[in-house]
Amino acid sequence: MHHLLMQKDFDTWNIRKKNIDHSKRSILFSEGEVWWCALGVNIGFEQDGVNELFERPILVFKKFSNDVLWVLPLTKSIKTNPYYYQINHSEFPSSVILSQIRLISSKRLLRRMGTIERVEFFEIIKKFENILPHKH
Repeated sequence: MHHLLMQKDFDTWNIRKKNIDHSKRSILFSEGEVWWCALGVNIGFEQDGVNELFERPILVFKKFSNDVLWVLPLTKSIKTNPYYYQINHSEFPSSVILSQIRLISSKRLLRRMGTIERVEFFEIIKKFENILPHKH
């Protein structure tokens, strides 16, 4: 079914989001880790979470504090364009969507899946830097 034809469940996500916001749990995380994350129901072509937890895998891209971080969503789609980076690590056969970076609260992090190789993490950083505007 086409993405725009599917009915999005904003009402159920809103209830789940309130519970996440009221959570008092402290989450320890580091850059380069892959987590299941409650990304929720989003607008248009922004990456949505799936199932009853509205979750999807993400890569912790930048830790600003114990509470706030940049994440990059992962997808099973393999695309060869400047906005995707295919992870070669066999534990996470997926692509990082560089164009969908977002700032989140660590309260959205649900379950740690593992850590990608350091060399590969630096490759992702380089590829991300390549999509940023450059001064001429």
